[in-house]
Formats: sequence, structure tokens, C-alpha cells
Amino acid sequence: MSGETERLATALFSEMLTADQLIRARLSRALPKGMELSHFIVLNYLAEHRVERTPAELARIFHLSRGAMSNTLARLEWAGHVHIRPDWDDARRKRVAISGAGVRARDAALDAIRPILADAVAETGTDRVRMAIPVLRAMRQKFSQEG
Repeated sequence: MSGETERLATALFSEMLTADQLIRARLSRALPKGMELSHFIVLNYLAEHRVERTPAELARIFHLSRGAMSNTLARLEWAGHVHIRPDWDDARRKRVAISGAGVRARDAALDAIRPILADAVAETGTDRVRMAIPVLRAMRQKFSQEG
């Protein structure tokens, strides 16, 4: 790897990691009281896909440990945002689905963060954001494969 490539890689990942921290902090402050970013991310996924998943599948999708996902799901179940039921085909497994309250909580969270995201895109410029998405997607896919 050339020196220029190494400097470019360092600058890119420095920006990405710093942006990630700042975005997470800003969105976390805007979420409805009691909702954490991890809760929103799981609810958003379940609301968009509308398919029951096992906790292990969700852990794999979000690149989390099973323990971390179980903790998040327990909190979401306690809040009434997800239903967790036994898997009728395999008693050792559970199935997770979003509840009506979970859909409403996810929608409220989206309403809270949408203006923040829209402002960021507007200030950055829609053309620049469109150009960045394929690069960020390629980076995500690269690191997803290395799991």
C-alpha cells in the first residue's frame, strides 16, 4: 500500500468514525424519552421487514453478540414494543415481531430524527450525498463480509 493510500484511508476512517460518534450522540438526544438508539434500530428493521426473526438472526444482522441482542429485546419486550414467542417448530428458539406499540414508537422516533437528517442532507447538498452513498455502501459491504 502506498503512502498516499494509507493517508487517504486514515483520513477517510477518521472522518467516518468521528461522524458515527457525533450522529449517534445527536440522534440519541432527539429520540423519545426512554428509547435508545439500539432500540430504534431494531424497531426500524422489524417495521420495514415485517418478518419474524429469531434473536440470533437479529444479532447476526446487526453484528452484535447474542447477549447484547437479548438485552435489547428484553427491554423492547418490557416496553411492549415487540412480541417474543416460542418457535412452534423448534422449542429451543424464539421468534420476535414488532407490536403495534412498537410501530407507533418507531414512527414517533422517526418523526423526531427526520428533521435532523433532512437538515444534514440539505446542508451537505443532495448531489454530494447521492455520490457518497455508493462509497459508504461499499465500505459497509466490505466490512460486513469480514464479520
